[in-house]
Amino acid sequence: THSSGKLLFAARVIPYRGSWLDFEFDAKDIVYVRIDRRRKLPASTFLMALGMDGEEILKTFYETVPYEKRGEGWVTPYKAERWRGVKPEFDLVDAETGEVIAAAGTKISARQAKKLGDTTTSLSLAADALLTRYLAADAVNYETGEIYAEAGDELDAPTIELLESHGFTTIDVLDIDHVTVGAYMRNTLRVDKNTGREDALFDVYRVMRPGEPPTPEAAEAMFQSLFFDSERYDLSAVGRVKMNMRLETPEVSDEIRVLQKDDVLKVLQILVGLKDGRGEIDDIDNLGNRRVRSVGELLENQYRVGLLRMERAIKERMSSVDIDTVMPHDLINAKPAAAAVREFFGSSQLSQFMDQTNPLSEITHKRRLSALGPGGLTRERAGFEVRDVHPTHYGRICPIETPEGPNIGLINSLATHARVNKYGFIESPYRRVKDGQAQSEVVYISAMEEAKYTIAQANIELKDGQIVEDLVPGRINGESQLLIKADVDMMDVSPKQVVSVAAALIPFLENDDANRALMGANMQRQAVPLVQSDAP
Repeated sequence: THSSGKLLFAARVIPYRGSWLDFEFDAKDIVYVRIDRRRKLPASTFLMALGMDGEEILKTFYETVPYEKRGEGWVTPYKAERWRGVKPEFDLVDAETGEVIAAAGTKISARQAKKLGDTTTSLSLAADALLTRYLAADAVNYETGEIYAEAGDELDAPTIELLESHGFTTIDVLDIDHVTVGAYMRNTLRVDKNTGREDALFDVYRVMRPGEPPTPEAAEAMFQSLFFDSERYDLSAVGRVKMNMRLETPEVSDEIRVLQKDDVLKVLQILVGLKDGRGEIDDIDNLGNRRVRSVGELLENQYRVGLLRMERAIKERMSSVDIDTVMPHDLINAKPAAAAVREFFGSSQLSQFMDQTNPLSEITHKRRLSALGPGGLTRERAGFEVRDVHPTHYGRICPIETPEGPNIGLINSLATHARVNKYGFIESPYRRVKDGQAQSEVVYISAMEEAKYTIAQANIELKDGQIVEDLVPGRINGESQLLIKADVDMMDVSPKQVVSVAAALIPFLENDDANRALMGANMQRQAVPLVQSDAP
């Protein structure tokens, strides 16, 4: 949010390793880009560095509308969505019949707009209809190479006269109405001083390496290595899968782990769409957007660091010794790699001594999920949102078992039946339901996919697998409500799946107050068993 109370939208691409890419609006509704949180540049500079020109950028973000000169006025095709819910400032006149189909100042309903589209194909507009619209393509005389007007220019009376006098009978304008489609990218292009790719690359270079004089080769190489070089930039398989889901580009293979030009354009289109009121913003606490980094992955990262250190040491030795006489074991010292692994198991914040008071404390400790640790949050910085229970925790993370005190909500426990999939997202099991008949098939679903289904509770009454009641309690997209029997797609596997192992051991848990259940679940882990265990 801005000091004036205005909402500013932003988009961020965070790779597994490599530079962060941020797109953001400022208070004047101009789109900027930041690389690695440095000084901001107009977003169009980044697109130009990708090899686009002004006209191409406008074509990507805006539809074009042709205006054709006819007599004194202009004729343009009629599009229902353009006039839906709009109050026209002038009478809409059918170009074919000449009749007024909508009077000025009266609001056109969505139904009316659609109905008019059945009979009307084009509209006749007054001579001043083009004023304040924006030109969609460069107006050029191809014989002399003279440019009359550039794409994105605002049309005023002299410009229109100039174009008409040079024989332009059709003028393409951008479909910007400042209500459903704002002129953000067009205004950004106007703010941007760069005209071509080289200037744009130089600008990016100056931001990334201030004080160094840019050369075309260096600027090009640096820009390529930032986001398009697999050595320096890696989205990871998860990153690519999430990216494809969010940008709705399933055709991109998950082998491609660097950014593509289309990714950048899609991100910008979604961001501009948010500003225009289309689409939803992402929720950082949704379990579809949070993943579990398991031991193997953390160890892999440590080992990579150790190997890189080892590589450097070997290269240094190779440059200093006589290469003919030296043996491999003289060059290679495996200590850095071993040390990195030893350090991980010995002194990492997440490598803990197992709590072995009783069998329950062991199993709970092994099922622990922590938001703290390297690459995670710190206690001081974590706010309330992170610690809170989220609807997507259902069947994945226990809402009850968490420490009291400064770590509350940052350290959680895996739910009884939950499992972690290959991408690190927590999945919860559900039974399929077809036409009110519960199937025996159990499917594991991640939080992202769960939004598509209506899910009934586990304790609903079944008779031979058929749901008895017509209305059953359940959830749609995390919201609890009564569901119609026919609408149910899935049902819970067991009432226990919501809670963790320790909480599930509490008899009649549903009659307990949540705070007391939390204390009970935590204190069971501290119970000291008898030397000779005895069934109660």
